[in-house]
Amino acid sequence: MNQALTLGDTFAKAQYRTSGNGPRNVSVLLDALQHADGAAPSDMYGRGEMIGNFERKLADMLGMESAVFFPSGTMAQQIALRIWSDRKASRAVAYHPLCHLEIHEQDGLKELHHLEPVLLADPDRLITLSDVKAMPDNIACLLLELPQREIGGQLPEYAELEAISAYCRGRGIALHLDGARLFEILPHYGKTAAEVCALFDSVYISFYKGIGGIAGAMLLGDADLSEQAKIWKRRHGGDLISLYPYILSSDYYLELRLPQMARYYEEARELAALYNACEGIRTQPEVPVSNMFHLHIEATADKAAGVIAHVQAETGVALAAYLKAVGSSSCSTEISIGDLYREVPKEKLREAIAMLEKGLAAAQA
Repeated sequence: MNQALTLGDTFAKAQYRTSGNGPRNVSVLLDALQHADGAAPSDMYGRGEMIGNFERKLADMLGMESAVFFPSGTMAQQIALRIWSDRKASRAVAYHPLCHLEIHEQDGLKELHHLEPVLLADPDRLITLSDVKAMPDNIACLLLELPQREIGGQLPEYAELEAISAYCRGRGIALHLDGARLFEILPHYGKTAAEVCALFDSVYISFYKGIGGIAGAMLLGDADLSEQAKIWKRRHGGDLISLYPYILSSDYYLELRLPQMARYYEEARELAALYNACEGIRTQPEVPVSNMFHLHIEATADKAAGVIAHVQAETGVALAAYLKAVGSSSCSTEISIGDLYREVPKEKLREAIAMLEKGLAAAQA
């Protein structure tokens, strides 16, 4: 039997899940619409009270001058870097080798905007001030992703972030925040969203990651950046006649889940500690700095999938929906704590993790 299919099946059928906010089905929209005014006028091609009020709300929340709602973060970030490139009269932009723009967007930044990325740092570590100081002189914009998802959601120390910001401002380099998970890192930093965003010249946030909306993103910066972003949004085909299903769900789940971010963060640390107490299992980071982390298992993906599938079927606790091979003898998956974690009985969770450790040991014998 296909082990990956077995893993997915047992995950789907399990009574309890340690990760996420729940199924991404039509109820995500229906729940949001229960609290909406059905007579409210929709937005029209990026205009109207509904979209304007939401943009203003986020600009105020993040302490930025202006904001533009986008249907996708891919669109928003490519446009942000294009605007900074045009302002600085340079095609060179810098970011991490595992940045979303580099590995998940089919070279859109290069093909659509002819920008020339400079990759900073090694793939398995964060960008440091030393890396930034070693950048070529022609860099128009530096993008930092907080947290750096592909290496487990790691974060720089806040002092390091402040130093990078000061260095860039002193040399006229725009600093852009990939803040897809901005709200998720605030409990660790002990800062407000506005305090973090004050270090950046432009900011992107997502409404479907930890927030759990349908889709949608916001690009924030100064008023001129917003005006240029609206033009580029039209050029990209992002000015749908109406975006209100995304706006309504984004606003609803933002209000619902922002107060829960500190709890998600503490629960991620709790779960990581349970895993790190097991032989052959570790998390990256060892102590999570947000609600997400990577779970690494010292076994091949096939062996680990068989063990996890058995644990999920026996205990009803879903630990992982997929595994990714890491080298020849280990594998990993991503854990993102949301609403569902608190529903898992603690004794069931400990039973499942103990069974996982025992099963991996037997599989490796």
